[in-house]
Amino acid sequence: MTVLRIDSSLPGVIPLRPSSSPPLDAARLDELAAKPVLRQHHPGRWILAAIALVLLAQFVHALVTNPVFQWPVFGYWFFRPVILHGLLLTLELTGLTAVFGLLGGIVLALMRLSGNPVLRAISWGYIWIFRSIPLIVLLLFLANVTALYNVLSLGIPFGPAFVTFRATDLLSFFVVAVLGLSLNEAAYAAEIVRSGIISVHHGQLEAAAALGLPKARQYRRIILPQAARTIIPSYANQLIGLLKGTSVVYITSLLELFGVVETQASTNSGQIIPLLMVGTVWYIILTSLLSIVQHYVERYFSQGAQRGTAPARRFRGALRNLGVAR
Repeated sequence: MTVLRIDSSLPGVIPLRPSSSPPLDAARLDELAAKPVLRQHHPGRWILAAIALVLLAQFVHALVTNPVFQWPVFGYWFFRPVILHGLLLTLELTGLTAVFGLLGGIVLALMRLSGNPVLRAISWGYIWIFRSIPLIVLLLFLANVTALYNVLSLGIPFGPAFVTFRATDLLSFFVVAVLGLSLNEAAYAAEIVRSGIISVHHGQLEAAAALGLPKARQYRRIILPQAARTIIPSYANQLIGLLKGTSVVYITSLLELFGVVETQASTNSGQIIPLLMVGTVWYIILTSLLSIVQHYVERYFSQGAQRGTAPARRFRGALRNLGVAR
């Protein structure tokens, strides 16, 4: 048997001191193992939790008992056809803008990562311009673009036109809203997609290129599926912001959810607060549904990677820590 000796005279070696306590025998170890493990108490946490619950109870009590909210009026307006029509229009604007904005963002991100300096410059300029212009200013400009161009045409650049049509026939209020929101959304989506692509290790592209895969297939089959794990959480937050951002299109005379609420509140002056609460609750419901969809989409794209536990499991863990469940 080989015995390893440690020379305590060598530099950096700390000599081991013999323990002053006698070694534990098996009976002593069994006695220690039989003792219950006491949970560490955190009184400060419980005090803060009690204060938070008291403040929450006061807020709910004031919300329910304050007569200014006029909850019967709130219930009357919540499912009115005019409110539901505005809600449907908000969903249409959000869905179309999300699709067009994401597609435009993918194209701009690939242009920004291109080896062509012209494409990189165009993409950078687009993102710079549309992230600098406020959305409300962009919508107002597009709503009044007919003052600049009464007639639009398709044809050869600097040459004859093949098809002409009036701008007022093409740019309706709905088209202006979708166009303005999509142009604005594409600029932000481009940076989200670009950050997701560059988060994938460059060795993935090198390995795909070594296999002889075409560039388009490299991105479609290798880069984008991995980048989706980074893109989806950020773009889901951007999508929630887009849902709430549709409220500014009322300036183009397009009555979506907020526009309907604002119009009804102006014609029913004594019901402003309950109507605002109707819009607020609907926005909360829609953003909550988007958050649920975001959770399952993230879980789908995180297959095979480390991810957090499900909400139900986390809830059971919290109850277990409180001693309510096992």
